[in-house]
Amino acid sequence: MTTDPSPPIATSTDPVFSVVVPMFNEAAGIHLLHDRLSAVMQGLNAPWEVIYVNDGSRDTTLQVVEAIRDSDPHVAVVNLSRNFGKEIATTAGLDHTRGAAAIVIDADLQDPPEVIPELVAVWREGFDMVYARRRVRHGETWLKTRTAALFYRLMRDWGQVELPTDTGDFRLMSRRAVDALLKLREQHRFMKGLFAWVGFPAKPVLYDRAPRAAGATNWNYWKLWNLAIEGFTSFSVLPLKLATYIGAFVALIAALFGVVVVVRTLVLGDSPAGYPSLLVVVLLLGGTQLIFLGVIGEYLGRVFNETKQRPLYLIERYLPAHPIKPAAASPASDAISPAVDQDGAQQ
Repeated sequence: MTTDPSPPIATSTDPVFSVVVPMFNEAAGIHLLHDRLSAVMQGLNAPWEVIYVNDGSRDTTLQVVEAIRDSDPHVAVVNLSRNFGKEIATTAGLDHTRGAAAIVIDADLQDPPEVIPELVAVWREGFDMVYARRRVRHGETWLKTRTAALFYRLMRDWGQVELPTDTGDFRLMSRRAVDALLKLREQHRFMKGLFAWVGFPAKPVLYDRAPRAAGATNWNYWKLWNLAIEGFTSFSVLPLKLATYIGAFVALIAALFGVVVVVRTLVLGDSPAGYPSLLVVVLLLGGTQLIFLGVIGEYLGRVFNETKQRPLYLIERYLPAHPIKPAAASPASDAISPAVDQDGAQQ
């Protein structure tokens, strides 16, 4: 079954909050996630929906979320035609949000749903981007925390956008922030960078990251390394600049060494270095050239993928949440979302 991936048309019965949950092989923990998420969202006393995005799972994730949808009218299901990766799955979910605010959260419960009311409280103060900053990272190795800290530092110092430190995808965004984000349709998507790029007033909420509730993580060090490369190449041209700087430095050293060799040969009568020295120099320069050809290839490959203009994803099945019954207006409902001026911007 194939459906139109276009987002639903907004209506007067749209939810206030849309929660996006990208999933890949998360069948073991979905029921626990949905129970905790439902309890939190019901406590907000506002219409809501949760969009579960199945990113080509090989287990029973799709069957589980479809069964949950049958029993809970707040649940929508987006089933992608294959595995496209978490960044694109998150985009697919955001494409189908209808709420005044969208919340992105992982399915493994390392980001506790109980933090959502704090995000909502800050959003009601008038902030468009409320991101959850990790105060403690339980269940993660020393190496992972150190390499993550190094990555954030490098992106902050050398990237074109300033990434908030110790911050993942767990956040709340206003409708105008979501609409701005969805205008960015590049194939190579580094969502943390895109979240930062759109700007708008932002504020962090501190929380303690919990260990994974069930199953095993799909993010090994190789995938994290590739994600880091994605971030650097998407928001920095520093690797290309380094190729220029290092090339110029090596050329300068080679020129100076050439002058030394000529002077020693003509003045002192010393013979030039032999085969071993020549071999070392050739291998050093050849290795350096190959490394930077690879760097150029990374950027060129991204240009190549963008020029094909393929859709970000294809949807095999979209099951919307059941229509929300309009509720009678009440004084309390007027305080649900931030004040909006005549142009639709938050005051």
